[in-house]
Amino acid sequence: MTAVAIFVKTPGLSPIKTRLAATIGVSLAEHWHQLAAQAVAEIAQAASIGPVYWAVAEAEGVDYPLWQGLPRRLQPQGALGTRMAHIHNGLIQSHGQAILLGADTPQIVPTDLVQASDWLSKTSPRQVIGPATDGGFWGYGSNRVIEPNRWERIAYSQADTLKAFHAQFDGVGSWLSLATHTDVDEQHDMSEAHRALSALSKPSPTQRALVKWLETNAPAIGHISV
Repeated sequence: MTAVAIFVKTPGLSPIKTRLAATIGVSLAEHWHQLAAQAVAEIAQAASIGPVYWAVAEAEGVDYPLWQGLPRRLQPQGALGTRMAHIHNGLIQSHGQAILLGADTPQIVPTDLVQASDWLSKTSPRQVIGPATDGGFWGYGSNRVIEPNRWERIAYSQADTLKAFHAQFDGVGSWLSLATHTDVDEQHDMSEAHRALSALSKPSPTQRALVKWLETNAPAIGHISV
């Protein structure tokens, strides 16, 4: 069984997608985050590899209506590496295998996660990474508890984050790289998300809704061909 945690922030309690909000506005950026998070959750549930959790950034956000559809785990205070380590290791202790996902890559498909879970199900130490086109990653998983200092030494949201992550996690377990996807951090990323979502052969209901949302808001978002 592989547990999945989706990292989310709550509108009104934390700044959300700040680089995106700077160009398309706070309201659209928050709406995107909510729809994208729901799409990722839908795909994680469709993969049927184990329990799916929201990893909520704020204590006050745990009871937010948007997050009531799944069990919640509270992220601790601290930098991203500290928060990821805490959620990951807690899931490993409870379930044996864990995958962490961001909420900004809604074009993933169930087979991405099934492939990851199958790899992690072996008894030998193993880990998986989902590369992102910007040099980061959209997902990470393993079947071992990993000391927090490995997570905390990495500079996230950089062009070399994936490379640094590989270096810090060398020796944790054998690697499997999943499909590369574009995570939406900037305005121009939305055109690639639209293209990828539109190309899905079996989109989920929320993935279809995201395509419609992107096209409806194309005048404000820009970079979308409809």
